[in-house]
Amino acid sequence: MLPDYRVRQREYLLEISRALTEELDLNTLLGRILQISIEMLSGHSGFIALTEENRGWHLAVSTGIPAALSEYLENWLRALPEDLTENSQYIPEINKMLSDISMGMITGVGLPLLVQRKPIGQIFVFRNYRGVFTANDHSILNNFANQAAIAVRNARLYNQVRDQNLRITALLASVADGILILSPDLHIQSANKAFARLINSPAASLVGEKYEDIVRWQGEPIGLKIVDLTQSGWQDYEPGEIFLEGDMIRRGGLEPIPVAITFAPLFSRTGQLLNVIASVRDITRYREAEEMKTGFISAISHELRTPLALIKGYASTLRREDVKWEAKMVQESLKVIEEEADHLAAMVDDLLDATKLQSGDVILKKSQVDIPSLVQAQIKRFTPETANHEIKVEMSDDFPDIIADEERIKQLFTNLIANALKYSDSGQVLINGQHIGDEVMVCVSDHGKGFDPKDIPYVFDRFYRSEKDAKSTKGTGLGLYLCKSIVLAHGGRIWIDEDYKEGARVCFTLPAGS
Repeated sequence: MLPDYRVRQREYLLEISRALTEELDLNTLLGRILQISIEMLSGHSGFIALTEENRGWHLAVSTGIPAALSEYLENWLRALPEDLTENSQYIPEINKMLSDISMGMITGVGLPLLVQRKPIGQIFVFRNYRGVFTANDHSILNNFANQAAIAVRNARLYNQVRDQNLRITALLASVADGILILSPDLHIQSANKAFARLINSPAASLVGEKYEDIVRWQGEPIGLKIVDLTQSGWQDYEPGEIFLEGDMIRRGGLEPIPVAITFAPLFSRTGQLLNVIASVRDITRYREAEEMKTGFISAISHELRTPLALIKGYASTLRREDVKWEAKMVQESLKVIEEEADHLAAMVDDLLDATKLQSGDVILKKSQVDIPSLVQAQIKRFTPETANHEIKVEMSDDFPDIIADEERIKQLFTNLIANALKYSDSGQVLINGQHIGDEVMVCVSDHGKGFDPKDIPYVFDRFYRSEKDAKSTKGTGLGLYLCKSIVLAHGGRIWIDEDYKEGARVCFTLPAGS
C-alpha cells in the first residue's frame, strides 16, 4: 500500500485535474492552482508568475507574501527575459534571494510552466522553516506544473475567444448599418440593433426566422437574390458583386425603406459554407441626393438654355450681312446679349458660392454695415421689375449697424427680394427690421402663394425645388440655400414664418455690433 502522504498527494493531483478541466476563468484558476500547490507541499506561501507578449514577466497571483516583498518580486520579475527554460538559473536565484532576506528561515521550490517547451509562467512554493524539498516534492510539483501549464493555456485561449466575441458583439452593436448573420440554410442567427431599427422589430424576435420571411420587398429588387445562390454559386462571385437594392417592407405598417444589401459568405478551411453576413444600409439619403442631382441637372440645363438661346439668336442676327441694322436695334440687341451674359455669370457665381459655402472655404471680410442704407440701394436695382409690386421698408429707429461681410449681406437681400418678386404676381413686398437685445431681426414678406407646409423642412436645402415650382418657375434651387449659408456663417439664424398666412415670410437674425 502507498503511504498516507502519497495517497494524499495523489488525491490532490486528481482534485487539481478536475479543477483544471472545469475552471476557465484565469484568475480563479491561478488562485486554485496556488492554493493546492501550497497545501500539497505543506508550504505556507507562494506565487505564480506569468509572461505575456505585451507585459513580459509579472506577478499573477500570490498568497502569504508581504506587500513589500510582493512589490520587490514584481520589479525583479520584470527584468527577466521571456525565454526562460526548465533549466533556468533564475529559480535558484529566487531561492537564494529569499533565503538571504529570511536569514535561511525560508526555503522554496519552483518550476517553470511549460507548453511545448515554451515557458508561459513560473510557480513557487515556500516553507517558513529550515529544510529542503525532497525529490518526491519536486516530482509532484513537476507533474502538477505540467497540468497547470496546459490549464493556463486553455484558460488564456478561452479568454481570448471570449474577448474576441465581446469585441465582435460591441462592433455589431455600434455600426450604423444593419447586420444579419445567417446560417447556411439562410436562417437568422444574429441581428444587430441597427437592423432591428430598420425593420422595426426587436432583434431577439428575429433570431431563428428565415431570411426571406424577414427581408421582403416592395416591387422587384435590383441585384442577385440570395435564395438563388447555392454553395458552389457563392464562389462564382466576389463579395462586392453579391448585392441587392430595393425598397424593404417594414413591420408595424411603416413605409418601406430603400436599402442596399451586400452579402459576404464565410467558408471553413475545407470550403464548407459556415455563415452568410448580410450588411443592410439605409440608402434614403443617397436616393434623395441622386434625385436632387437629377433635378438640378434638369433645372440648370433649362436655365442655361434660355440665355444661351437668346445670346446666340441676337448674335446670329447681328452677323447677318444681308441686312443693315439701325444703330438703335444694334444697341438693344447688344443690351439683351449683355443682360443674358450677366444672367449666366450670376448662375455660375451662385454655383461657385454654393460649393465654397458647403466646404467652409469662404472667408468673411467683415466691416461696419448700415443695413437700412444697404437695403435702399438694393431696392433701386429691382426698380425695373417692380411695376406690379411695391417694396416697402420698415426699420426700427434704434436699428444698429452690424459687423458683417457687406458683399455677402447684399447677396442675402438680393436673393430674398428676388424670390419675393418672383413668387408673387403683384402686391407689397415688406422688409421689416428690428433691434432685439444683442441681435437684429429682419423679415422679408410678400403676398404670393407662400410655401407649401410639406416643403418647409427642405426649402433651405441645396438645389431643392418643389414639384410645382420646378414646372412653373425658373430657378436652380440655390437662392435660399445661399441665404442660409450666409446667415449661419455670420452666427445668425434663418427660418420660415409658418404663422404668416398672406404669402411667404422669411426671417433671419444677425448679431448686432457697432
